[in-house]
Amino acid sequence: MTTPQFELSDPPSDAISAIKFAPASLRLLVASWDKNVYLYDTSQSGGKLLQTFGHRAPVLDVCFGESEEDAYTTGLDWDVRHLNLSTGAQTIVSSHNAGVKSLAYSPQYHILISASWDSTLHIHHSSFPSIPIASISLPSKPFSISITATKLVVAMASRALNIYDLASLASAASSLTATDDPTAAMPVQIEPWQRRESSLKFMTRAIACMPNDAGYASSSIEGRVAVEWFDPSPESQARKYAFKCHRQANEQGIDVVYPVNALAFHPVHGTFASGGGDGFVALWDGVAKRRIRQYQRYASSVSGVAFSGDGKYMAVAVSPGFEDGKEGVGEGVVKVFVRELGENEAKGKGAK
Repeated sequence: MTTPQFELSDPPSDAISAIKFAPASLRLLVASWDKNVYLYDTSQSGGKLLQTFGHRAPVLDVCFGESEEDAYTTGLDWDVRHLNLSTGAQTIVSSHNAGVKSLAYSPQYHILISASWDSTLHIHHSSFPSIPIASISLPSKPFSISITATKLVVAMASRALNIYDLASLASAASSLTATDDPTAAMPVQIEPWQRRESSLKFMTRAIACMPNDAGYASSSIEGRVAVEWFDPSPESQARKYAFKCHRQANEQGIDVVYPVNALAFHPVHGTFASGGGDGFVALWDGVAKRRIRQYQRYASSVSGVAFSGDGKYMAVAVSPGFEDGKEGVGEGVVKVFVRELGENEAKGKGAK
């Protein structure tokens, strides 16, 4: 019996910060601390490295844009860049005043959202390239963002969490007056649709929205995941919960708690995957509150998880998270695996 999982050839040489599948194909973008973004074709076993895009500093996030030939990247050079995946051309879209942690692109509203450690969001409307960037101040430093068809969720320091209406963000971005410098950032005042406090007591590591636009999951450095719903009614809010995961007993029988570095929802079944510093990937049914399965342990920390647009494949990024107290990235330690999922492998099991 052949294994449904294969390892990509030509992986990055330093820790992986983000992985994203194209919306309608098996092309995969990988961002790394080695100052590069890698584009792979994963349609065949072993994959094929199509192109490498060099940057001035470590890259922290990457996403596809309006088409599969468009991508956006950001990182410690403070810039948000557009990549033409056909020609290799790079264009600076906007610049923040500190490192930029996260990116998200809304195809419904044609806006690119970047979240920076300077405590701002930049909203770039791709349909109006001559107008400046809309800049929104945040109450705290953002750690992770995720979008649905209608909403943006921003998880921040101090357990703060803002939920924005994408239509309001797109309207604000398109209403600015065209200037000679479209990369300039113009402050705009937009109130969040909701302000919340995280259900997790420790720092948020990742956040991911449900594909049905009903809610989101968040994870922390303390081996926990929380599941919440957008509906503000008391009945809906009573459904939210948090649970422990990615904890392994040591030789003395004491639980070692690992950060939950990555979350990703399955686009078809609505279940979600979590990847932790313990080297495990688990699939969960968030509605039924059940773990579906846990895969074999990887050799190092799981830094990223992504599902293909059709939900038939799952990519897993493995790179040292330094949970073992050792510094430095050894040769051959950073890997990307692509797993073909069985028809019901990620399907929920239903309530007990």
